[in-house]
Amino acid sequence: MKKVAVIMGSDSDLPVVKKATDILAEFSVPFEVRVLSAHRTPVEAAEFARSARELGFGVMICAAGMAAHLAGAFAANCSLPIIGIPVKSKYLDGVDALLSTVQMPTGMPVATVAIDGAANAALLSIQMLAIADEDLSRKYDEYRKKATAKVLEKDIAIQKEFAN
Repeated sequence: MKKVAVIMGSDSDLPVVKKATDILAEFSVPFEVRVLSAHRTPVEAAEFARSARELGFGVMICAAGMAAHLAGAFAANCSLPIIGIPVKSKYLDGVDALLSTVQMPTGMPVATVAIDGAANAALLSIQMLAIADEDLSRKYDEYRKKATAKVLEKDIAIQKEFAN
């Protein structure tokens, strides 16, 4: 199975990124976590992006706040699917990161999830890898069935609570 690279621009993004790594671990998807900055370590970030396919990665998740050029920097240096997680900051509530991540020029696509949407980034990477992995596809289908069952259980409880 291909690995997922989980890159954050700063270790302060770890609480957000942890939601993605927890889901990847739950699905037994191999992953590596790195701190690489588009601005502070541009050479190292570009080198990692350029070598990702040869290192066995199939998808890259990039989490960054504020200027949030990390996903774009990886897209510029790698042809693997890139999923950007805009991270909320204290200044503009993550809207700056969202716009920086989602507004990519033609030819440099980045799939972008919600602000602090690391869980969906992990699930999207699982869906991508599951295209070529039947086992992972079955695990993801089971996950969806369990999520449906949880909502239906809550629906029954709410209906009972508000029954006339």
